Amino acid sequence: MQNLFLLLAPSLLTLIEGVLLVAAVALILFSSKKSSGRDQSPTFLAIERRFARLARRKRLAVLVVGFSVIAIRVALIPILGVPQPAAHDEFSYLLAADTFAHGKLTNPTPPMWVHLESFHIIQKPTYMSVYPPMQGIVLAAGQLLGHPWIGQVLATALMCSALCWMLQGWLPPSWALFGAALAVLRLGILNYWMNGYWSTSIVAFGGALVLGAWPRVRKHLRTRDALLMSLGLAILANSRPFEGLIFAVPVAFAMLSWLVGQHRPSFRRSVPRVIFPMVFALAIAAAATGYYYYRVTGSPFRMTYQVEVETYSAAPFFIWQTPRPETSYDNQVMGDFYRWEVKVFETNRTVSGYRRRAAKYLISWWYFYLGPLLSLPLLTIPHVVRESKMRLPLVICAAMVPALAVETWNMPHYFSPATCALWLVVVRGMRHLRHWSPVSRPLGTALVRAIPVLACAMILLRVTAAMVHVQIESAWPRGNLKRAMILRQLHHVPSQQLVIVVYGPGHNFDREWVYNDADIDAAKVVWARDMGGDSNQELLNFFKDRRVWRVNADAELPMLESYGTANPLERLRAVDQRGSDSILPYAAATAEK
Repeated sequence: MQNLFLLLAPSLLTLIEGVLLVAAVALILFSSKKSSGRDQSPTFLAIERRFARLARRKRLAVLVVGFSVIAIRVALIPILGVPQPAAHDEFSYLLAADTFAHGKLTNPTPPMWVHLESFHIIQKPTYMSVYPPMQGIVLAAGQLLGHPWIGQVLATALMCSALCWMLQGWLPPSWALFGAALAVLRLGILNYWMNGYWSTSIVAFGGALVLGAWPRVRKHLRTRDALLMSLGLAILANSRPFEGLIFAVPVAFAMLSWLVGQHRPSFRRSVPRVIFPMVFALAIAAAATGYYYYRVTGSPFRMTYQVEVETYSAAPFFIWQTPRPETSYDNQVMGDFYRWEVKVFETNRTVSGYRRRAAKYLISWWYFYLGPLLSLPLLTIPHVVRESKMRLPLVICAAMVPALAVETWNMPHYFSPATCALWLVVVRGMRHLRHWSPVSRPLGTALVRAIPVLACAMILLRVTAAMVHVQIESAWPRGNLKRAMILRQLHHVPSQQLVIVVYGPGHNFDREWVYNDADIDAAKVVWARDMGGDSNQELLNFFKDRRVWRVNADAELPMLESYGTANPLERLRAVDQRGSDSILPYAAATAEK
């Protein structure tokens, strides 16, 4: 029932948002009067004047946008809490973060690695996340500041600030700040980019640097803009390489046509100010990336992804490829997961399966980025298409469609490099919508004003629902709260701990518990897979100085039991009565919350 609710929650929120939008449109239609040449909304007019004064101070506007993201989300911590990791990817990014935070690029293979295997993590030739390093760097910065999530908060603030800066290069200051405010409301507070450990915000940040630097490079030929563009490209290459490449190709063609076109700048100016700084910066970035992969995989040209494919995964990345021969797996859960991936891949290759997959992805993408509110400005796309300066962002968005269509797996953040291009198109559409005045009624102005008001209303609704425990979406804080509670309890127990994780029949692969720190030997808690009596004994012999526990992760209320105890409940009661090393099950209060 809970899984069904999680699937329906976005639909419920979209329905509420759509109803609010229809109600606002109806109210505007019935209350609007013929224009007399004067603004009929003095309150909105006063707000817009103050807004415009801030927007004209461009640097301050960029700072205010980023600070507002931090201030709002931190203020909501007493209500929404701090998220916990849950998805395979999040734990993988956190492993990279822990590695980088300790001043290392990778980790040696753990002696008992067969018992510690988990998804999207390689154990040989080194022990490391399979993903590019940028997301881990973001979380590592947060870990050094006190908690990995701090890095996610700062990255999201940077993303919104960068979107404001990007829009300033394409639009008047007021519209740039308006678009950035919408990004704060839509992308910066309550979605999984902020409330998780995916670090996707840094990808969108990189794309915004590239698209924001382009008009400035063309207009001013400044080295600093060229370096910012190079930084954005380096971030994309080290976060989402394939989608980042698709994003960068239209920008590269636009830049090449400018450099050799009819209105090209002189090479005396473009080479020292733009071309050489970019080539030099990108060469340094490429060398650093190559060195990272050399340390992790043994070759600067071998990505960690490739090691995972050779070791575990048989399902290809692209739908036109054929599955690789199945490898042997040391434990059943790992084998079941990667065999399930192949089944999903084969289903998606059929016509009906591909249609369902495409429809599911399109709906999730639309819900995440636009929803009913931001779909309204897209009604003016015919006007946007006719603007020559909008060709590049439109081409970028169009190029992402076939690129994502041929990937085996899809989530909304796969589109994240092009977030800036989509936002530019949406805000440009709002400019056209604002001038819509049928039968001399300023309906467009009222609709544009209604969008941020309704966006704020949706945030207030969701936060209020969390405060009064009315569940209109998945519970806050997000993540695997049960594992987090067990881990918190273990950290209060003296000595180091070893937890052997058991799963029940019909185990959900998305609810994985076996993830570990970068330094296994020094870790307070080590999580391991149950591989049977003889194999487990080998593990126990190696970790002989640790206290050993067993947990059924698929239980409704997972609880720790001493490993090997015949009656775990009786054992727990006896331990509690003695008052030593008491380990309680997942708190009932947390379950109720």
